[in-house]
Amino acid sequence: MEFLPTVVRAEYRGEYRICLRFNDGAERTVDFSEWVTGPIFEPLREPGYFERFFLDGGTVAWPNGADIAPETLYERARSSEVA
Repeated sequence: MEFLPTVVRAEYRGEYRICLRFNDGAERTVDFSEWVTGPIFEPLREPGYFERFFLDGGTVAWPNGADIAPETLYERARSSEVA
């Protein structure tokens, strides 16, 4: 069976960065700044709104319905050099 990553913990690190822990124990800080564009993600440009993220269905989500697939976050975390 293929591994399906989920986010089990998320902590804000400032400047659109969130430290994510996944269900396999991997933990990385991911920079979300490139994702805060387009109609659904535009409200996230406001730092106060961005910080209102929460975990929903194993991924990071925001009150306006914006979210990013946990597989995408896991792949980004694996390739991320931000610590």
